[in-house]
Amino acid sequence: MNEAIDKKPASDGAPGDGSDLRTSLWKYAAGLGLSVVLTLASFWVSGSDAVWSQGIPVLLAALAIGQMGIHLVFFLHVSSGPEGTNNILALAFGVFVVALVVFGSMIIMANLDANM
Repeated sequence: MNEAIDKKPASDGAPGDGSDLRTSLWKYAAGLGLSVVLTLASFWVSGSDAVWSQGIPVLLAALAIGQMGIHLVFFLHVSSGPEGTNNILALAFGVFVVALVVFGSMIIMANLDANM
């Protein structure tokens, strides 16, 4: 019998061998772990006296931005690769529209308040 037929090839990351599933599960688990750590750090910062009271909002904003980055990379798969360019442009446009609506609403409400 031919021995080459009986031997199974080593797992080289080919589709269907399960290694891509394990890799994606590890990435999701890492993203979940980092998100939980950042969330717990935010709760600790907000209730602790170990941080200077004037620096708490800045630290919370930094932790929130870090958590947004974790979510974008690990869960939404936004990357700087060639296929990620459209995702980054769509994300930037979405942020622009949200900022336009929020700040436009604030300007309108300030104007209404001044004229009442």
